[in-house]
Amino acid sequence: MTPNVNDLDHAVTVACGSGYWRENSPPTKRIAWFLWYFMAPVSVRMFGYFPGKRLNIVGDLPPNVIRQWRQWCLDPEYAVGKEGRALRDQFAAVKVPISAVAFSDDEMMSRRNVDSLHSFYTHAAVTMHRVHPKEVGESRIGHLGWFREQYETSIWQNTLLPLLR
Repeated sequence: MTPNVNDLDHAVTVACGSGYWRENSPPTKRIAWFLWYFMAPVSVRMFGYFPGKRLNIVGDLPPNVIRQWRQWCLDPEYAVGKEGRALRDQFAAVKVPISAVAFSDDEMMSRRNVDSLHSFYTHAAVTMHRVHPKEVGESRIGHLGWFREQYETSIWQNTLLPLLR
C-alpha cells in the first residue's frame, strides 16, 4: 500500500499475515470470532468508537477504522478481497524482492495467514524465513515478542539485520 515501494532494493516483512479470522492461529481464532461478530459492532454502537484500551485489545480506535479492519478480517482475501481490483493491482505491482519473516509460535498469524498475504505479491520474489524460537536460542517469541529488547541479539542482529544487507 506504499506508492514508492519499488524504489526499495529489498523489503522485509515481519510477522505479517492476512488477518482473515478463519486462518488465524487457534487461540486467536476463537477470540477473533467474538471480536468481529460481537464485541466490535456492539461496542461501536454503544460508545461511538472501539474502546480497545478498556477491553485490553489493540487500543482505542475510531469507528470507521474498526469497521474497515473488521471487513478485511471477515473476507477470505483480507484487504485485497474487500477493497477490490485497485488494491489487488497495487500488490501485484510490487516487484521488489521480499524477505518474509514468520515465527513458528506466533499465536495470531498462522502459516496460512502469512502465506495468504504474501501470495498477493504476484510479481515479487518472496523468500519465506520461518523462525523457530529454539533455532535462535529462545524459548518463546510469539507475534509481537520480536519487538522486545531482549531479542536484540537473537532476532534483530542475527536474523533481521542479515536480511537487510
